[in-house]
Amino acid sequence: MTDPLSASLAAALREARQDRELSAGTLAERSGVSRAMIGKIERGEAQPTAVLLSRLAAALGLSLSELVARAEGDDDRRLARREDQATWRDPVTGYVRRAVSPPGRGATELVEVDLPPGAKAGFPAESYVFADHQIWVLSGQLRFHEGEVVHELGEGDCLQLGRPVDCAYENPGTQSCRYLVVLTKR
Repeated sequence: MTDPLSASLAAALREARQDRELSAGTLAERSGVSRAMIGKIERGEAQPTAVLLSRLAAALGLSLSELVARAEGDDDRRLARREDQATWRDPVTGYVRRAVSPPGRGATELVEVDLPPGAKAGFPAESYVFADHQIWVLSGQLRFHEGEVVHELGEGDCLQLGRPVDCAYENPGTQSCRYLVVLTKR
C-alpha cells in the first residue's frame, strides 16, 4: 500500500464483507473479482483500481463513496475542508478522486475527479444501481460512454445518467479533465 487511505480501504472492504457474513468466495461470485485478488486487496498486498473497488462495493450493497467514507472513519463532521478531503489515485489510469462531501452524511455525495489526458476508466452497471448520477464537467473534455451511447462533454456541460448500464469515462483531450460526480442515493 502506498498511502494511509489505501490501507484503510483494505480494512474497510474486509470489515464490510465480514459484517455481511460473506466469504471471499461469495464476494468473488457476486462481484466478478477473483477470490485471490480480494485476499490480496484485504491484506494490503495489491492496490485495487477504481473499477475493482466499484465492483466490490456494489456487491456489498455500497457505493464507492460509501466504501471510501468507511475507510475515512465515517464521523459526524458536517464541514469537509479541502485539506481534509480524502483523495485517492487509481494505479492504472492515474485518475485522482477527491471525496468533496463530508464523510457519511446525507443522501447526496459530491466527488471531484481529475482524469489525465488519454485515460479511460470503465465501470459496470452495478456501480450505479444504488444512486442517481450526474456528471458536471469543470474543465477539459470528457467523452462519456453510457452503454452504446457516447456523450461528448465540454466545460460547463452536465449529464444526468439514465438507467444503469456499463459505462466509461474517457479524456480524449490533451489537457487534464476535471469533473464533478453528483450521486443521490435512491
